[in-house]
Amino acid sequence: MSAETENRHPVTRNDGILEVRDLDAGYGDLQILEDVDLDVADGEYVTIVGPNGAGKSTLMKSVFGLTEYMGGSIEFAGTDIAGMNPEDIIHEGIGYVPQNENIFDGLSVMENLEMGAYILDEVPSDRIEAVFDYFPILEERATQAAGSMSGGQQQMVAMGRALMLDPDLLLLDEPSAGLAPDLVDEMFDRIDRINDAGTAVLMVEQNAKEALRRCDRGYVLVQGRNRYMDEGDALLEDQQVRRDFLGG
Repeated sequence: MSAETENRHPVTRNDGILEVRDLDAGYGDLQILEDVDLDVADGEYVTIVGPNGAGKSTLMKSVFGLTEYMGGSIEFAGTDIAGMNPEDIIHEGIGYVPQNENIFDGLSVMENLEMGAYILDEVPSDRIEAVFDYFPILEERATQAAGSMSGGQQQMVAMGRALMLDPDLLLLDEPSAGLAPDLVDEMFDRIDRINDAGTAVLMVEQNAKEALRRCDRGYVLVQGRNRYMDEGDALLEDQQVRRDFLGG
């Protein structure tokens, strides 16, 4: 399969849970995204890469209702979520982990996880157990203030909180940012496990080569527009993509 150009729509998948078409979005009057298309199938692992300022995080935030919607469509599991508030999008089955300020520093690990289930009448014990299974260190540090933990452990707290509602789609914005090199592979391994358990993943990631190596499909954004879309391995092997966006 060859990489898709920005002038072609990505392949429509019949089992898609997220379908973005011709999306225009930005902040205030500033448009960042123009005619962007994106698909995520049920249980799929999709990565968005591209140069700084390409609109990667803006696309992620737009799916979660954190930008100014200017046109196009965003459908999740058959529901139009374009322009919907984040608190309503959570109810639809999407979890989101922003890159920064993604934990409650003064609360304990357990309290952070419980906050992830705030829309429920009571915290489901099976979800706590599932999060501890993914991130055993969180069980060991359950009473520790989240703000006193290492950067990698804080990222686990943020991801664990987003998993408390057992979302169908998990949005991850730069999950390896700021992590020590020896922790990056561990973080990717944990994301693999979450995806293997059936949760679809849509991720923006600075470590493009590793992200594309692990994902099912990838999108390359440039200046707020689709430039390429293909299977992760195919993008890694595409000489133009490697030369222009992956450092050769």
